[in-house]
Amino acid sequence: MIAVYLFILLVVVQRIVEVLIANRNAKWIRSQGGYEAGKDHYKYIVALHFLFFISLLIEVTVTNHTFMLWSVLPLVVFLLAQLGRVWALSSLGRFWNTRIMILPGAKVIAKGPYRYLRHPNYAIVVTELACLPLIFQAYWTAIVFTILNAVILSTRIQVEERALEEATNYQKTFEKRRRFFPTYEK
Repeated sequence: MIAVYLFILLVVVQRIVEVLIANRNAKWIRSQGGYEAGKDHYKYIVALHFLFFISLLIEVTVTNHTFMLWSVLPLVVFLLAQLGRVWALSSLGRFWNTRIMILPGAKVIAKGPYRYLRHPNYAIVVTELACLPLIFQAYWTAIVFTILNAVILSTRIQVEERALEEATNYQKTFEKRRRFFPTYEK
């Protein structure tokens, strides 16, 4: 059981490091004349992720599941999502953020996984919120937070795309790419 808690703690530490990076990037974007869009819903995203980990820890603690062989599948998918996360974050560099940070006139980045879809980082978050609980048979956490995340992302993506379309070349760059499913250009 200690290994389960350590694994979850490792993911929590990863998220804290990402928030620190996001805050540094936000400060840089503001120093370049950028601004934040969608401030109103950001607190709900933070609350969702905080409650996700609380729910996961509670469910793992109260339901004493043993490791099952099929748990390897969500574990592998989760670990692959981590590689995708690093790819997406490193592709955006200073423009990556947990907030919707807009730098007017900037050219949107369309390299790395962004060559294939508009929102690879959100696709990765969806994958993580579904797979991490499944590794430990925390089915309620997987179901509830996958649904809540879908609701929040539906708002966030609309706000983000609208803000990017108004201030950058987003529409032209991503007009042929889908949001979550890869598009391969010839």
